[in-house]
Amino acid sequence: MKHLFYLLLLFFCSCAGGHKRIPVPARPAAALPASAFYKQAAAYTWQQRDSLAVRELLAGNMPAFLSRFVAVPLTAVSASGKPIKATVYVSPDYLSLGSDQDWARIPLTPMAAQQVADNLDCFLPTRKLVDAVYRHAAVKLEPLPLYALRDSTPTFYQHHLMIEGQRQGRKGLIAGIKKDIVISGKISRDARPDRVAIYGWHLPGGKPIQPLYTGHVNWYVDYSHGIRLVYRRMKVGSKWLDYSQVLQDPELQALLCQEDACDFLAYPYQQPATAAKE
Repeated sequence: MKHLFYLLLLFFCSCAGGHKRIPVPARPAAALPASAFYKQAAAYTWQQRDSLAVRELLAGNMPAFLSRFVAVPLTAVSASGKPIKATVYVSPDYLSLGSDQDWARIPLTPMAAQQVADNLDCFLPTRKLVDAVYRHAAVKLEPLPLYALRDSTPTFYQHHLMIEGQRQGRKGLIAGIKKDIVISGKISRDARPDRVAIYGWHLPGGKPIQPLYTGHVNWYVDYSHGIRLVYRRMKVGSKWLDYSQVLQDPELQALLCQEDACDFLAYPYQQPATAAKE
């Protein structure tokens, strides 16, 4: 009976109306609003900024809308030539912190992004997923490149405000505003250690500005980087599978990955993150 109740609960809670609510801790009353976070972090090193952001995010300091994930359909042809379909659930916007009234997107290193993803039962997207999100986005904005002080914390906030001016309050799954931090087999095959893979920032016609790229060291972050979370369990046919099962199954991995190698599942990181000095 308990097993049946669990299955029914999973069914009704997971995918009602094409959305899935991801459990996030209640936002603390004393949590930093985004404007205060960016003011405090303005002079931080990347390590301090990452640590503060991770601490705030894992405590539940993010806008409520971000936890309502959106269904994105996927199709592929299996290794044996059979058509296969699946559904993944993705965050409606890039990882952000703050309240519903005072929030902002926050670029992170892949190590910090992976830590947040793991704690929320999520994973970071593949190149194929980034393309799928763009195709199904309700709000597609034109990229807004900046050229000065690209890796400075104040520029991160400035870019967020520019996007919000461009968005003009439109709601729904958004794309075209950031390059995604992605998982890719190129990382494990790059002769240089400690790489981050980035991809995307699609133009209105659907072509990405940024091809799959591992040229940056993993601690490099700039204003154009974004973290899209994907719920780690996906519906393949009638079954719920962990994304790692899908990527490791030769018959199914084309649903998520069409690279030569699809064996890089997550970025390594040290846990817990060091607290930022205040």
